[in-house]
This record gives sequence, C-alpha cells and structure tokens, in this order.
Amino acid sequence: MTIRQRRCWVAVTWLPSGWIIALECATDRGSQMEKLVVMTIVRPERPGDVSVIRDLLASCFPTNGEARLVDALRGADRLPVSLVADVDGVIVGYVAFSPVSSAKGAKGVGLGPIAVADQHRCQGIAGMLVREGMRACRKAGFSWAVVLGEPAYYSRFGFHPASDCGLADEYGGGDAFQVVELSPGGLPVDDGVVRYASEFALLE
Repeated sequence: MTIRQRRCWVAVTWLPSGWIIALECATDRGSQMEKLVVMTIVRPERPGDVSVIRDLLASCFPTNGEARLVDALRGADRLPVSLVADVDGVIVGYVAFSPVSSAKGAKGVGLGPIAVADQHRCQGIAGMLVREGMRACRKAGFSWAVVLGEPAYYSRFGFHPASDCGLADEYGGGDAFQVVELSPGGLPVDDGVVRYASEFALLE
C-alpha cells in the first residue's frame, strides 16, 4: 500500500489592489510531487459581480434576506465598502460595510453581511475580508465600526463589547454587539443607541 502525504503552505501578501493569499499544496506520489496553487484576491466589487454576490449570499443564509438587503443598500448608495474574495476568477466570499449613526450623531460603519462559500471556509478568507474591509473603511475616513456577531471570533480583529463605551444596538444584541476604533480618538463614548441604515428593516 502506498501512503500519500499532502503538505500545504500559505503565503499572504498585500498589494494596492487588495490582499492576495496563495495556498500551495503538494501531494507526494512516490518520487513525484503534484502541486496545486490557489490564489485568492480581496478586491472591491465590480458591476459584473452583482448577480454572483446575490447568489452567494442566498446560498449562505437560510433566506434571501441578506441578498435583498445588499441589493437595497447598493441601490441607495449606502455601500461605502463592498468587497469580494476572488479565487482564480471565481467569487467565493463577500463582505459589506454600511453607514451607522449613534444617538448623538456620530457616523460610523456596520460590518455585515459577510459570507464565504461552503467549500472555501476555514481557509482564512473571512478574516481577509474583515481586515481589508476595515482598512478600506479607515481609508474612506470612517473612525469606528460595529458588528453583530460572535465575540470569540471578532475579538481577534480588535472588536469588543460596545456596552463598554456606552453604546447599544436596536436589536438587543448584548455582548454580540461590538465596536472597534479605526482611528485614534475616533470612537464615540456614551453616545447611546447605534442605528443601522433603514434598509436593514428587510431582515425583520
């Protein structure tokens, strides 16, 4: 019996066009080595991506609510940052950042929805989308961001409970409602309820 071993290496590089991740796997077939190199690029969405993004979101969530939400945000020009993960020309991941505002008028962005195709999960793609999205938001002039999500996951990107600095959400998210400062001194404190764009009513 021949035992075949697979070894994989990951290299991550940032270019002005976005993050590139190279996954190289080599399978030992006796004296031969077969190599597979997969390139992932995180980039802004393009007009031709819209229908693919819609299908991806519909496949990753129980309903098409998130797909309709993103379409509505795009139509209202409320997607300041909208990124895709492109693997060898195929879109396998997506993240949106849309405007939010505090009760006292501070303007920030909300992360979500975020989605990665089933067969491409656990490869670091979601993390790439989050990091590049935060970088793009900072470059666009936003100084803080919020997310409703799993604290154990989002804490690795610097998010922490928004209640720590006197912020709350309109959905009763508790500790799942988190905030991160994107630029020094930009985080609002004791600003009350943070509201998402009106299009989020489509998810109710």
